[in-house]
Amino acid sequence: MSDADRDAALMADVLEDRYGLVAEVVEPVHMGTDTINRRVLTEDGLRLYVKEYRATADIAAAGTAWDMAEYCRAGRIPVPRVWQDVDGDFVTIAEGCAWAVVDEAPGHVSTTAMTGALAEHIGVVMGRMHRILAAYPMPDQVQHARWRTATVHDGAAKCDSVLASALGQGHDRLGQLRLDLDQRREDLHEHTHRLREQLPHELVEQALHADLTRTNLIVLADSVTGVIDFRGARAMPAWELGRAAFDPRTVANSPQWMSRALAMARAYISENPGLPLEEVRACARIALLYMLFSFYGANTSEYGLLAAAEADLKQHWRERQTTIRLLLHHLDELDDAFSGLPAGGDHA
Repeated sequence: MSDADRDAALMADVLEDRYGLVAEVVEPVHMGTDTINRRVLTEDGLRLYVKEYRATADIAAAGTAWDMAEYCRAGRIPVPRVWQDVDGDFVTIAEGCAWAVVDEAPGHVSTTAMTGALAEHIGVVMGRMHRILAAYPMPDQVQHARWRTATVHDGAAKCDSVLASALGQGHDRLGQLRLDLDQRREDLHEHTHRLREQLPHELVEQALHADLTRTNLIVLADSVTGVIDFRGARAMPAWELGRAAFDPRTVANSPQWMSRALAMARAYISENPGLPLEEVRACARIALLYMLFSFYGANTSEYGLLAAAEADLKQHWRERQTTIRLLLHHLDELDDAFSGLPAGGDHA
């Protein structure tokens, strides 16, 4: 029996002992960093995802994230059901590991630029989720806000350390990476202070999904059918909205990217009118600052990914680079467009 077969058999034992479910078909899903994921078809015809947590995972934080997911599902957000084990827990401990079981949502992760209809539905779902989560207890985990607090010197130093790491690990496009990091260093010095000056002085903080990006949305026919992989942290709604509205895959690949962002923001306001309008209007600058201080994907060799996942991450880095340039070039135009957003409840 191979290691993969032994691992699948172990998972099947856990599923039966802790959940009373009998696995009929087990298929590995090569995604995730904190978990080993498997798609399971049960004897009763249920389609499930089973997540086995790695030893380095924060199990307490995982429990909070699953609790938040169920809280949102109760509020009519399209979140797949999380199964409770025989003790009523969302995370079960068995065979020396932690596990979680969740229904499979119909649909797929979108790998193309957002359509207008999808952008609007994401805005509706996110706005409703933020409104519901405003009453959720503040999580212990805090989403980093380097985009707001890190110094330009910190960002420039990160450029240097990323390049040094890439040199040591034999990056396959070192010349291009050096050019990318030189441009990033220049952008940090030239734009950080001005972008931050133009943000609202105070920004709302609350419990959030905290990783509500394209890869954690299951979609079908331009509708969100599943919000997955909650991080469950304290963060700023305007930051989460900006990340989604200016999704690099859309901005870098669609000439309609600005209208998509506006459609999402309008729909968001209709569902969450309580977030100050000045924060919604600032989400482009927040997204831009977030990207300037993020180096995820610059050096993929450090993650030990499979070939397909590594290629996707490299593409994400390239698209993010393009997105930064486009946002910087169109900031004035974005300001004009977002200044016309209606206040909550005003849909004229």
